[in-house]
Amino acid sequence: MTAPAPGPAPLRIGNASGFYGDRFDAVREMLTGGPLDVLTGDYLAELTMLILGRGRLKDPEKGYATTFLRQLEEGLQLAQERGVKIVANAGGLNPAGLADAVRKLAAKVGVPVAVAHVEGDSLPVPDGFLTANAYLGGAGIAACLRAGADIVVTGRVTDAALVTGPAAARFGWGPDDLDALAGAVVAGHVLECGTQATGGNYAFFGDHDPGLLRRPGFPLAEIHADGSSVITKHAGTGGVVDVGTVTAQLLYETGGARYAGPDVTARLDTVRLTPDGPDRVRVDGVRGEAPPPTLKAGLTRLGGWRNEVVFVLTGLEIEAKSRLVRAQFADALERSGVRPPAEVRWELVRTDRPDADTEERASALLRLTVRDQDADAVGRAVSSAAVELALGSYPGFHVTAPPGKGAPYGVFEAIHVPAGEVEHLAVLPDGRREIIEPPIRTQELAEVDEPPLPEPYPSGPTRRAPLGLVAGARSGDKGGDANVGVWVRDDAAWRWLAHELTVERFKELLAETADLTVVRHVLPNLRALNFTVYGLLGEGVASQARFDPQAKAVGEWLRSRWLPVPVALLEGTAPVPEVTI
Repeated sequence: MTAPAPGPAPLRIGNASGFYGDRFDAVREMLTGGPLDVLTGDYLAELTMLILGRGRLKDPEKGYATTFLRQLEEGLQLAQERGVKIVANAGGLNPAGLADAVRKLAAKVGVPVAVAHVEGDSLPVPDGFLTANAYLGGAGIAACLRAGADIVVTGRVTDAALVTGPAAARFGWGPDDLDALAGAVVAGHVLECGTQATGGNYAFFGDHDPGLLRRPGFPLAEIHADGSSVITKHAGTGGVVDVGTVTAQLLYETGGARYAGPDVTARLDTVRLTPDGPDRVRVDGVRGEAPPPTLKAGLTRLGGWRNEVVFVLTGLEIEAKSRLVRAQFADALERSGVRPPAEVRWELVRTDRPDADTEERASALLRLTVRDQDADAVGRAVSSAAVELALGSYPGFHVTAPPGKGAPYGVFEAIHVPAGEVEHLAVLPDGRREIIEPPIRTQELAEVDEPPLPEPYPSGPTRRAPLGLVAGARSGDKGGDANVGVWVRDDAAWRWLAHELTVERFKELLAETADLTVVRHVLPNLRALNFTVYGLLGEGVASQARFDPQAKAVGEWLRSRWLPVPVALLEGTAPVPEVTI
């Protein structure tokens, strides 16, 4: 085990929010649960920017995460008593407005605090779009903290910037401290999704006491001056921190070995994870490279209108009932004289079981989703056609909810802009505006050569079994693309997985990806493969074109697929009967 580098005391950074809507009392729990130097909150996601953009249309003074303010009503006093700095990206589209609101709240509750904010991420909004924001790094946050800020709120910064900024401020890192910055980026990526690092959404949750997982505690990182860290949580809180939970989060919504950001490009293929005691995982060895010369920027727009009807099909002849209602619906639309929606999708989900002991287990779901640029095309015509079938369709006709008039959906697009064209500003507690210059050293992003694979696993007897008996997975979204990270827990399984789970095998197991571009990235240090599936999510999460619009469960779908697995790797796993419906 590598010992921590000598030097200043580590910086303890905790997280209290992984998204806008996360556990409300996490701020209080983190402030009272144990020692901290900095508490962060990640409130922004691609969909959140769209939601805030629509809210700002109704009230130009808003555009930020109001939940953060309510959490601070109690949190301000607790943070002041404990000497904890608070850094959050809750400013969204209006960080200056949130900073002013925090000052007013502080005056109201009688807690004097120095408030600063970071801005400059807002870009000119192209015609037809709602928001346009660049992803800034942590240097503006560092400038605010060095100037004495107790609370720093930002607009669109990278999730990891909430950690790199405070770490750079504490240890005096500059833009050339690439390895240290890269280590902080990795720690920040582990923390950013809250309890996903402490046993939440974890593939091997069954290995742990269910009582521990009932309410996982939020994670924290002890960051050292060289950028190495220990991922842990407050003593006595729920959840689990081990190499597996940290690996799962490291793979979440990443791609290849180079993880690019505005401060540094972190080499994920250099990350080393080692146990460091109960609920402690040491992260070290991370190498950094100069960041790319461009910043990622996110654009959101309203993409059109959608509607959905879910028909319940019960009992016998499910397929015939599905064919009947589909034909009747098409006929009703045609007779209405209204142009059919531009996109009509039907999906039959066979949740039914033969000879079922309850009506629900005897039923299947037939999901109709329609989308169009015209609200009228998905509104009354669609809902009327569905409702009017009620007494003249398949036996047992009913739907899960009355059809509505349709709702708007959004689209996220990613572009890249030269870093020098974005004015990154730190607005300090005294009102001074400090311009944050972009890094002088940059490096164009490029894929790394695929590392050598381990020796193949010895040939021998195999048994058909789910992949998930051997491998864990975690998946998520990046715009219209999906990321699926797959890892194993020992070298023997890695020798098998690295050769078995090729792109061809991946497409065979997940037939929905067969006609899409799939790229595999190999990360031997983590015993992991990371797959990027381009276009699986269409126009992205907000368009809701897919049953699982954020690809959250694609990894679990992959783990449920059966393939020949070496018998020796299955020793100690419970057999799973193969069921045919």
